[in-house]
Amino acid sequence: MTTRSIPVAGTTLEVVERGEGRALLFLHAGEGLAPERPWLELLARRYRVIAPHHPGYGNSPLLDGGAGGVGDLAYLYLDLARALELNDAVLVGACLGGWIAAEMMVRARGPFARLVLAAPLGIKLGDRETRDIADMHAMTRADYLARAWADPAKGAVDFTALPDAALAAIVRGREAFALYGWKPYMHDPRLRRWLHRIDLPTLLLWGAADGIVTPRYGEGWRQAIPGARLDVIPNAGHFPHWEQPDEFVRRLAAFVDGP
Repeated sequence: MTTRSIPVAGTTLEVVERGEGRALLFLHAGEGLAPERPWLELLARRYRVIAPHHPGYGNSPLLDGGAGGVGDLAYLYLDLARALELNDAVLVGACLGGWIAAEMMVRARGPFARLVLAAPLGIKLGDRETRDIADMHAMTRADYLARAWADPAKGAVDFTALPDAALAAIVRGREAFALYGWKPYMHDPRLRRWLHRIDLPTLLLWGAADGIVTPRYGEGWRQAIPGARLDVIPNAGHFPHWEQPDEFVRRLAAFVDGP
């Protein structure tokens, strides 16, 4: 696994790369790219995986001091794909990364031939009084783990054991996550209208126990994207790629490499 800084659109992105073969751009969740990345290891056995740290995460600086939103990230990653000269590539986004990926694909298909969204945030389904996306910033850590994981113990972190640099990186990532989805909360009011523009094969992967955005929310995505398929993974919460990496990669590969 290699990590390098890539200049793009007047900024730099810290990018993790591993594997060979068909290019797969992986856009990470709001939790960031954790030190342990079993899904990247498994994906890299099949594909050339390219996983950037979003601006504000890792060593990728915030865009314009924090003024850039999710739409700006969409253009940034389309520019990154062009800079890397990707072709017939796979675009995968989880949680926040899924929202970014959808914003990319309503703008331009670019070099991508397949789209996989794992429990994406980003759209509003109900009325103004109905909460579609759990308020992750307003709940206790214990409540968050219970909603985000089928087995909360898998998401537990002993923060007291982490070095200062790792703690600072977590804080920066959480700040960036809040900046991207603070108001309106974790969605773009205009995105749902334009999801019909996504014109490449799309797979939605969801954890059956997701309490952040439920499989019912996933059904709303399926109905909005022409021809999209929704697969629900048992014993997984909001991070199916993290909690059930083998099953996540198996279903993704069957979709990507199939007819």
